[in-house]
Amino acid sequence: QVQLGESGGGLVQAGGSLRLSCAASEQSFSTYGMGWFRQAPGKEREFVATIDWNGQITSYRHSVKGRFTISRDNAKNTVYLQMNSLKREDTAVYYCAASYDGGIVTTADGYRYWGKGTQVTVSS
Repeated sequence: QVQLGESGGGLVQAGGSLRLSCAASEQSFSTYGMGWFRQAPGKEREFVATIDWNGQITSYRHSVKGRFTISRDNAKNTVYLQMNSLKREDTAVYYCAASYDGGIVTTADGYRYWGKGTQVTVSS
């Protein structure tokens, strides 16, 4: 069982930046594709970004392309989400997740393990 723990959330003004981190409990982290999802109040959880096992392939939801960057450090069992030019509509709880295999996955049902989330609030 892989345990995932997110950190780095907080309150930021529109236009600002945050970097989220997600640390995994096991070395097997390096074999999983990883993803970030978010859920705003009253809305369904939505895909944000995904990265394959060795960091070579990434994919993003359209609204964050060019502003968010997903990356990973397998030596540290950690995946990151660098968020720049934040907008109020980015406000949500952000979750990281580990998939069933090493590829990229853009749907929630493709993920096996989930963290508990970290709150990101963007003020105007």
